[in-house]
Amino acid sequence: MDKLVPDPPLETPLEASLRAEDLARNREAIKRALDFYLIPETRKPRQPSTMFMVCPNVDTESLLAHACESLASASAAASNFANELGGTQRNTVLGIQQIIMLAELAVSRALDRLDPQA
Repeated sequence: MDKLVPDPPLETPLEASLRAEDLARNREAIKRALDFYLIPETRKPRQPSTMFMVCPNVDTESLLAHACESLASASAAASNFANELGGTQRNTVLGIQQIIMLAELAVSRALDRLDPQA
């Protein structure tokens, strides 16, 4: 028995062009999806807020001196706060105070190297 419809059916030129358009659109969609997930867009570098900005003309010695004084104040505040606490909370605050003191020592050493006191 002869089949009237070939196996698979023959495509008409219109069907072939529609199929090619679908494939092209699918490829384009796949490319956009992969680019979105695999190639992140380049972002502009974050601009810091100028609301609180250190004057660019300030010398290094002044900056270090101010940092040292700020760290000394933070250390004193942490020490006073630790005296109000007990147990593990006190130990945590004393640990934070120790980190502040170490930073203060490092800034003081940098300040001494910058302007050694004879």
